[in-house]
This record gives sequence, C-alpha cells and structure tokens, in this order.
Amino acid sequence: MDNLLIGLANIMNLKYILLIMAGVAGGISIGSLPGLTATMGVALLLPVTFGMEATSGFLILIGIYVGAVYGGSVAAILVRTPGTPAAAATVFDGNEFAKRGEGGRAIGISTTSSAIGGIISALMLIFVSPYLANFALKFSSAEYFALAFFGLTIIASISAKSLVKGLAVGMVGLLISCIGLDPMTGYSRFTFGSYYLFSGFSLIPVMIGLFAMPQIYNSILEGVSEFHIKQHVTRVLPTKADMKLMLPTAIRSGFLGTFIGSIPGAGADIAAFTAYNEAKRWSKHPEKFGTGIVEGVAAPEAANNGVTGGALIPLLTLGVPGDAVAAILLGALTLQGLQPGPILFRDHIELVYTIFAGVLVANIFMFIMGILGIRLFTKVVSVPKYYLMPTIFILCVVGSYAINNSFFDVLVMMGFGIVGYFMQKVDMSASPIVLAMILGPMAEENLRKALVMSEGSASIFLTSPISLFFIVAAVGTVVWPMMKAMMNRNKEN
Repeated sequence: MDNLLIGLANIMNLKYILLIMAGVAGGISIGSLPGLTATMGVALLLPVTFGMEATSGFLILIGIYVGAVYGGSVAAILVRTPGTPAAAATVFDGNEFAKRGEGGRAIGISTTSSAIGGIISALMLIFVSPYLANFALKFSSAEYFALAFFGLTIIASISAKSLVKGLAVGMVGLLISCIGLDPMTGYSRFTFGSYYLFSGFSLIPVMIGLFAMPQIYNSILEGVSEFHIKQHVTRVLPTKADMKLMLPTAIRSGFLGTFIGSIPGAGADIAAFTAYNEAKRWSKHPEKFGTGIVEGVAAPEAANNGVTGGALIPLLTLGVPGDAVAAILLGALTLQGLQPGPILFRDHIELVYTIFAGVLVANIFMFIMGILGIRLFTKVVSVPKYYLMPTIFILCVVGSYAINNSFFDVLVMMGFGIVGYFMQKVDMSASPIVLAMILGPMAEENLRKALVMSEGSASIFLTSPISLFFIVAAVGTVVWPMMKAMMNRNKEN
C-alpha cells in the first residue's frame, strides 16, 4: 500500500496528468476510425516516446491503449463498423440501439461498462502483480526458456484463426529474430554482408510496417471510403434502469476480461466475444441478444477494456506480453533500457507503481472524456480518409526514421508493410511475428545458458517443477486444438 500511495502521488504530477489525458483523447480518436486499431495507434506513437523519460513515455502509450480499445465502440454502434477488432462483438446489439435512434444511449452504456472493466483490471493489476513478481524471482535460465517457449506456442495458436497459419507465422518471426550477431559468440547470422543487419531488424519499424502500412496500401489499391454518422448523438449518461441492468454484467465481464487478458496471446477480441457469449448464457432472456439490449453492449465493452490491465500482468511480472499491444509496450520499456520481469519490481518499484496508478487514472479519464466529449469524438468517424491516410503515412516514415536516424529503417517499414498487406489478404495475423521477435531472443539465450549450466543435458528443463509445468502447458496448447478438431470430425462422421 505504501508503494501504491507513492505511485498515486507521482501520478498527480501535472505533466503526467496531461500526458495521460492526451493519450486517452488520441486513443479514442484512433479507435473511433474503422481500421485504425489500438495496436496500430500504439505502434505509430511509440517513436514519439523515444526521447521521453520512461514514465512519461509509458503513460502516454497506456492512455492511447485504454482510449483506443474503448473508442472502437463508437463506430461499431453508429455505423456498424467496429473501429477496432475488440469492438466487433459490440456491433450485434450496439447498432440495434442506433437503428432505433438511441445511439447516444448505447454509447453511454459502452462508456460506463468500459470504465468499470478497466478499473477492475487496474485493481487486479495492482494487487496480483507483486505476488506474481515475487514468484518469478525463483526463475533461472531453464524457467525463463520454458516460459518463453510457452509464450511462443500459445501466442502462435491463439492469435491466428488457423493453428497451422499461426505456427507458421510464429516460425517466420523466430527466423527474423535470428538475423544479426550471435548473442553468445558474436558471429554474424543471415546478414549477407550488410552491416545494416548486424543488429537485426529494429522492432519499431517492423511493427509500424505490419500494423499501420497495410491500411495505407489498402487505400491506395482499393480506394478510400468514408463513414458518416446518420443521427445526432444526444444523451449519453445511462439511466438508473440501464445501470441496474448493466452493473452485474459489466462487473462479471470485467473480471473475465482481466483473466483472459492475463493469458499470453489472448487479446481483447477474444475476451469480448467470450464475455458476450457468457452474458447470453447467464441471461434470463437470451433470445433478446442481438436485438439491442443493455447487457449485449455492457458485456463485450467491459471485457475488452478489462484486457488492458490484464495484459500488463504477465508483461510486467514475467516479461511475456499478454497481447500485441503489450508486445509494443514491451518494446517501449526495452527502448528505455528497462527489462520487464521481477528485476523491474526489485530495481524500479516506484516506476512500476506509477504505471499501476496510471492505468487506473487513464480509465477514469476515459470515462470522463467519453461522457463529456463523445459528441466531439464521433465527428472523427466522418473524417475523409484521403486526408487521414497521407497523414498516417508521414507519421510512419518519420517514426521509423527517428529510431536510428537511418533510411534503411524506412525501407524495412515499407517492406514489412507489404508483407502485412498480403498477410491480411490470406487471413493471417501479423501479431505472432512481432511477439516471436521479442520472445525468440529470450528463448534462445536462456536455452543456451541452461545447456551450458547443465553441461549439455536437457534434463535441466525437466527437473525444475516450474520449467516442467510451462513445457507441459506449451505442448498442451499446441496438441489440444488438434485433438479437439479430430474429435469434432469423428462426431460428424
């Protein structure tokens, strides 16, 4: 509690307050625009934080993350086009409100539910993370390798709709992570004589290319489209009757979203659909879901914002990102010379609790801005994309160049943008590439260290209970979907 009070006192700094407010406002604007995801928004603004001190940079990214996940509901409700994948489940009931001329009411339910889910996740982050970090202090090289192995398998399998596609994309990410100088011997690998590749591909240009550039290529090749709000948004504050219906569902879904967010690889879209299905299963009138009811909006919105804090639990305590946005936040900490995990809690405890307090404050600001400023944010939906896309392209180029002051990084960004564009066309998620590029070096380095410690014996990974648990969990993550598919085929036959 003392550390939490210190964190809350730090966050009261006017500079931090303004940065969080700016991040939340920018995030809501980004999330409100169909196609501009929270992942893209955080990746796009990451280079801006490079020159900031660690706390300032991380807090503005947290604000963008929280705001963008909520902002996706605006377009989902008003124009039946989810601003972010996390808002896809909100379309089912949210747009039905809009068809009845009650779009403002649905946005009010979304805003309040998102705040409830986000605050629950922030409290869970505050009270669960320290215990998990203390447990992680028992980790050695064998345990860290097993953890990275587990993270790679679960991310590759959950992040893609197809298990085979997910594992294939993850393997590509691992191969990319091998480019550069060997971490233990210093020999060059896959550099083809180019000194630009001695350090491998910079993570930030790769992320900007994979998540931001495909939208620009789409606009160039397929033309731009505009989104217009067809109704006037009036009252957004929920009524007492709406609150009575909403609260039980929002609280339950907030906890569910936090739990799902803490599982590496499970993102806000999975949490939203799971919470929607659970709300329907618990409901006394499941047949009304999809017709525009309060619980149908409250459940997915509380769950997807619950992920924002949940995804930071494995990131800060174990160094394993909970989703694609958390992977970018991991890159943000790495840029500042900080290594997420138990050592972060030991050496930078004040920073950790300031981040905790920042997540809580960001969700409070998200609620205030959503209620008071939603009429302003809804205007973002109607911004013509022929103005928006050139601006985003300029930000992509500047952001990629600024990392190392190298035009090579701009070429990397554009090249990976082409890769991301074709991956979208074949329905393959780009998230495993980024996550594998982060976890791959961690897995390789700790694997080799562990084998050196055991004089080449692989038994070191099986004699440690923690290591054995993660290896079994990793194998189960890959094998279980295969077994489930086989059982389903047998039932059909």
